[in-house]
Amino acid sequence: MSAPMLTAHGLRKRYGTAVALGGVDFAVAGGESVAVTGPSGSGKSTLLHCLAGVIRPDEGEVRLFGERVDTLSERERSHLRRTRFAFLFQFGQLLPELPAEENVALPLMLGGTPRRKALGPARDRLAQLGLAGKEDRRPGELSGGEAQRVALARALVVNPAVVFADEPTGALDRATGDQVMGVLLDTVSQLGAALVVVTHDPLIAARCTRTIVIHDGLLHGGDLAEARR
Repeated sequence: MSAPMLTAHGLRKRYGTAVALGGVDFAVAGGESVAVTGPSGSGKSTLLHCLAGVIRPDEGEVRLFGERVDTLSERERSHLRRTRFAFLFQFGQLLPELPAEENVALPLMLGGTPRRKALGPARDRLAQLGLAGKEDRRPGELSGGEAQRVALARALVVNPAVVFADEPTGALDRATGDQVMGVLLDTVSQLGAALVVVTHDPLIAARCTRTIVIHDGLLHGGDLAEARR
């Protein structure tokens, strides 16, 4: 594995007396895709949120290109999530009142890019994902697979270093989910970005470069040695 892009060491997180993470090490390199699997309540989403700077671990550290993430202020972490990280969720979370091109351009506009300038890269991403001609369609006018590809275009429009996907195909039928996952893997690989996928689906996990398993807040099986490098 090439030099890790995103690393974590000794992550611990509690919610009251419940242990969400009990001391987890993690690493992912550019161009690599890591599936995080395990039963509900095992700590998968908590790990993803700690890695992405959404929450701070109680102990341990997270680094992006060697720089600490967990010690940044909320404002700094928010900026990082808009510029270096990207997110793809189970239900897309598109704004229903906006057409596809504006949904995709939204991260750029939130970062200060004027609307007209932001629409160019947004249209390019939509075209790359097979959605040319549907720039003006609102989410309600798209199929489930098309809407999820719009959400993927929105995630990729900032050219992120790391993409975090939480059950990205969970709301789709098998054929559509396979298609969306294929597009996600191919596009992230082309960007040289890292991909972290939380999933319950063993078929989705099998398509990733590597799989780690979390149970009761600890890594078990999977490629544990690789995750600790």
